[in-house]
Amino acid sequence: MSVETQKETLGFQTEVKQLLHLMIHSLYSNKEIFLRELISNASDAVDKLRFEALSKPELLEGGAELKIRVSFDKDAKTVTLEDNGIGMSREDAITHLGTIAKSGTADFMKNLSGDQKKDSHLIGQFGVGFYSAFIVADKVEVFSRRAGVDASEGVHWSSKGEGEFEIATVEKADRGTRIVLHLKDAEDEFADGYRLRNIIKKYSDHIALPIELPKEQAAAEGEEKPALEWEVVNRASALWTRPRTEVKDEEYQEFYKHIAHDYENPLSWTHNKVEGKLEYTSLLYVPARAPFDLYQREAPKGLKLYVQRVFVMDQAESFLPLYLRFIKGVVDSNDLSLNVSREILQKDPIIDSMKSALTKRVLDMLEKLAKNEPEQYKGFWKNFGQVMKEGPAEDFANKEKIAGLLRFASTQGEGGEQVVALAEYLARAKEGQDKIYYLTGESYDQVKNSPHLEVFRKKGIEVLLLTDRIDEWLMSYLSEFDGKTFVDVARGDLDLGNLDSEEDKKAAEEVAKAKEGLVERIKTALGESVSEVRVSHRLTDSPAILAIGEQDLGMQMRQILEASGQKVPDSKPIFEFNPAHPLIEKLDGEQSEERFGDLSHILFDQAALASGDSLKDPAAYVRRLNKLLVELSV
Repeated sequence: MSVETQKETLGFQTEVKQLLHLMIHSLYSNKEIFLRELISNASDAVDKLRFEALSKPELLEGGAELKIRVSFDKDAKTVTLEDNGIGMSREDAITHLGTIAKSGTADFMKNLSGDQKKDSHLIGQFGVGFYSAFIVADKVEVFSRRAGVDASEGVHWSSKGEGEFEIATVEKADRGTRIVLHLKDAEDEFADGYRLRNIIKKYSDHIALPIELPKEQAAAEGEEKPALEWEVVNRASALWTRPRTEVKDEEYQEFYKHIAHDYENPLSWTHNKVEGKLEYTSLLYVPARAPFDLYQREAPKGLKLYVQRVFVMDQAESFLPLYLRFIKGVVDSNDLSLNVSREILQKDPIIDSMKSALTKRVLDMLEKLAKNEPEQYKGFWKNFGQVMKEGPAEDFANKEKIAGLLRFASTQGEGGEQVVALAEYLARAKEGQDKIYYLTGESYDQVKNSPHLEVFRKKGIEVLLLTDRIDEWLMSYLSEFDGKTFVDVARGDLDLGNLDSEEDKKAAEEVAKAKEGLVERIKTALGESVSEVRVSHRLTDSPAILAIGEQDLGMQMRQILEASGQKVPDSKPIFEFNPAHPLIEKLDGEQSEERFGDLSHILFDQAALASGDSLKDPAAYVRRLNKLLVELSV
């Protein structure tokens, strides 16, 4: 072994200590995943070298045959994994092996379920795969040298997985990284060629570079040990380049787990080769569950980009719109340059064509999932529905297609589950119904009991109930579906069109005319609190409601603007009353203008509460209500 210099002992970051404790003492039911994680890291290191060598071919140091080697020593009870990828400098080793991004660790800890098998699979997703080595090893050594630096600048990192690690500078002739696992006494099963071969075939067969193991062979006469010969134990070909008919579902699933660092199988995938004016291959996956950073729009996202099978970029964002940021996969193009950058991707017209085609392919895949696997699609919607709702605003060209994939709760559903598709809604619409009715609000219970729905219940008309915070914003971009206009039942002057008979319309006009005097009295009493007072066609049971002006912001949009610190435009509600309600009849006959004013304000405040709004002056409401109660009890 080379002489070690600049040797020092450093302490692990607190988060790493917690993680190591977890690895050593808790996550041991699925121990073999350590090899999957280390091979995956080695594959990434080789990909990084390929990419950097595009502009700096000298980094290959004359050795362009890239590979991973796994070996073992039964006597010494070690497993060694070696790659000739990009390698690490001393600073890299301290940074990557001694610290973890705090958010990643915190989210990892938060996502633990207590199920050891599931928890062990989370390791890769949160970027802590290296530490899985301590599940089977009581000491781990890493020998590494970054490509392009002098052989004397190798680094030796070692730790027993406790509170500290040692790091020293050593001579290392070859670039890349060698990891030596000193197995725990009970884990010597892994120092076995047959066992390692099976693990590699199970988890890493799809890795697109050779993974080699020593050949099992007898020693020649007079030799203590046979000369080492290596054999490739994985397919070592890019899975997406193979014909679909030759790829098994299990292979697609394992490849997904590798690129997505996920432990669950994907819900669906689409594998496609395009030839002609553009030439590229894509393999796109829909995950079964949302990643922890789904709602961090600035979080890393995108597809793995290859150019003529050479890895170029992780998280290439330009190939899919932001609302499809949960899609995982690879795209391999023959039409892009090997030295393509993120900036070039954003301006390249080829990318626009590919993005349009890939987006359509994902939406087609989701349509197929919704049609053929409705229960699975229900799970997809639960995980990714709110992100899909960003689509109509972002992707005008596919607005109708996205709208068909949206799901909503409705007055015909139970428990607020968002399971109603717009096509289903229209299929069971009333004869003569030419609109899609909806109501937004804070919660399912609030909207399903809203007075705004009374006339719809009476006539048996289904209304969509929208309670996600994004819904009002969504509907500002979604004006129609299949030729039918969307109508907010709490906005403007409700017109049921053909669903109202001529007799109903005529009767409503006569009542409105008869109550013109009451309208003026209430308008005078409420003053600046309202923009308008009118007789309601919406109500059958409640005395009054507040409607929103046709151009005014609803409550959800007002809250979003307030939360972001933006100025909310002033607007006043429309007060509508039910002339047939006993309280309104009593109000109409009230002679005292003071009492009439108090009753009008109480009705206004009650209507505000029923719509989910807060009172501007709760003390005044309580005072008026108490005064009324005292009068009634006298």
